[in-house]
Amino acid sequence: MSEPSDLYFAQVPVGEMANFAYLLGSRETRECLLVDPAWSVDALLDQAEADGMRVTGALVTHYHQDHVGGSIFGMEIEGLARLMARAPVRVHVNAREAEGVRKVTGLSASDLVAHAGGDVLALGGMQVRLLHTPGHTPGSQCFLVEEAGAPGRLVSGDTLFLGSCGRVDLPGGDPEALFHSLEHLGRLPDDTLLYPGHLYSADPSSTIGEQKRSNPYLRVARLEDFLGFMGY
Repeated sequence: MSEPSDLYFAQVPVGEMANFAYLLGSRETRECLLVDPAWSVDALLDQAEADGMRVTGALVTHYHQDHVGGSIFGMEIEGLARLMARAPVRVHVNAREAEGVRKVTGLSASDLVAHAGGDVLALGGMQVRLLHTPGHTPGSQCFLVEEAGAPGRLVSGDTLFLGSCGRVDLPGGDPEALFHSLEHLGRLPDDTLLYPGHLYSADPSSTIGEQKRSNPYLRVARLEDFLGFMGY
């Protein structure tokens, strides 16, 4: 009989742009992290509290306002600034994304923990591996939650969606970097569970193996073909 999982994990639809935020934590320590807390920060904190969890940090996939809060398209989206006002915690970003997060959210440098790709955060009996996956933005990162005896869970932000991938026509976008990032993600075990940053498909989650079979952006083997596929 297998041991019960220590993982606390919730995928939460938020906002007006089909975003997902996530809560992930340890049932043993009752500590959790918020991933891309935006749009409904109070509701995310309330859900954690109702589940008996204490929020101890935030993880940021990238600096776009629909993921961290800020002004966009005439909207004022609540995000990290609201989180810090209600529950001040450290915000974990890729080092190449720190300046963008500060500009968009108004947070100070001391609020942020800047990471390199490959850094690992301990989470009870698990670990969260921070994968630098540039392309959508220079400092985009995905979070691989690893627990012994269980498939990994990849929270992929706007790098990899179900059936598609992140756009590269915004400032800082780089199609060649995204190609190599997707190559890296495609080398994860096929049973790795995939949780994207937006609901852009009929299903809210998939596996890396299924995406390697069905997602055309993971099936392209050559950079030249990928660039052509992306319109470059």
